[in-house]
Amino acid sequence: MTEEEQENKRTPRKFLGIYFDCCNVYGRIYQNKENTAYVGRCPRCMRIVQVPIGENGTGQRFFRGR
Repeated sequence: MTEEEQENKRTPRKFLGIYFDCCNVYGRIYQNKENTAYVGRCPRCMRIVQVPIGENGTGQRFFRGR
């Protein structure tokens, strides 16, 4: 295992909790590699969700996807 892989293994990934209205399920979406957005899919229907990261963002960690 490379040094980078070991470091990535120790650092927890940032995520947002999302309630997907489309299928009435909860899931997580994770920060992309560029740290510009949280991106993921509904675990049932695979609908894509993207939440941009900005300067005037919120500290809220759970959202509802419509």
